[in-house]
Amino acid sequence: MKKKILSLFLAASMALSLAACGSPADSAEADAAVEDAATEESAGEGVEETAEAAEESTEESAEDTAMETVYPVTLTDQAGREVTIEEEPQKLVSGYYISTSLLIALGLEDKLAGIEAKADTRPIYALSAPELLELPSVGSAKEFDLEGCAALEPDLVILPLKLQASADTLEELGIDALVVNPENQELLGEAAELIGTATNTAARAKELLAFTEEQEERLTKALEGAETPSVYLAGNSDFLSTAGSAMYQSAMIEMAGGANAAAEITDIYWAEVSYEQILAWNPQYIVLASDASYTVEDVLADPNLEGCAAVENGNVIQIPGDAEAWDSPVPGGILGAVWLSSELHPEECPQADSEAVIHEFYETFYGFSYGEN
Repeated sequence: MKKKILSLFLAASMALSLAACGSPADSAEADAAVEDAATEESAGEGVEETAEAAEESTEESAEDTAMETVYPVTLTDQAGREVTIEEEPQKLVSGYYISTSLLIALGLEDKLAGIEAKADTRPIYALSAPELLELPSVGSAKEFDLEGCAALEPDLVILPLKLQASADTLEELGIDALVVNPENQELLGEAAELIGTATNTAARAKELLAFTEEQEERLTKALEGAETPSVYLAGNSDFLSTAGSAMYQSAMIEMAGGANAAAEITDIYWAEVSYEQILAWNPQYIVLASDASYTVEDVLADPNLEGCAAVENGNVIQIPGDAEAWDSPVPGGILGAVWLSSELHPEECPQADSEAVIHEFYETFYGFSYGEN
């Protein structure tokens, strides 16, 4: 680059020298020489930029090619079962809302032939892939329709850990089945990679996980040194039900720059507590689950919470559920921490920034604009 700048300088100097000693015609020729030199320089830089862009595109293409699944492929699912998939699956069935949501994020909604029951209670389906609502139901973890699932003749079925026995039966019938158990962010990432490899969408799965990692790093940096207010997270069916330190929701609170008031509880499922215990914890914030059966107003008016800091200061909020429940390990679960960070730390994590992240996620992986439907 330095040589090119020197050449341009010399060309300009020669042109100015000719202009000083010659006629107007000579001066015009000199100006033209300068313009030609500048054009050549600009063209050279353009070639360099084009070459760099082409090189980056080639590298990305090579990386995507390297991530393509070579069939047959043998995978170990999250129940420890080894499953060999002979060919790229063309017809899929999902018996679990988290795996269904993952399949949409991976761009596989057109390959789905059946999904779990109560799909109409999942707003994200109607927003991103409304055609899924017309698909046959294969039941739930409590009442899985094994016969109905087999009748769809799928190439691959994805089921939750509770349906491992059904997965084994499907294998006996010659139908490949993977078991997933995305109970926390790490396991969700493993499930995404597992499904991505099985369906030849590993590159897309990598993009999804990279988005989450980027937001985790951003929040960690933004909240470094910030105070950590105590947060009581109330369950969906009962205000006195909460998540202890072993649950996904606790990690969400911590990522948002808070401290789980119920961290001393080590249950792996929702735990029942008392009003006395909540008052003893005296949380600075009370956060309701996105699909809570009660309201913020109910909590603020509850006489049993008199004296609680969160209630006294009006810091009772509910996680949005317009698209999905962010307080669960869904692909967009990181958005729960993104949203909550702005509630707990509005200066370090401005609401406008969080809204931009939420919009970017749904536009990128689900094809709709959040909040505009």
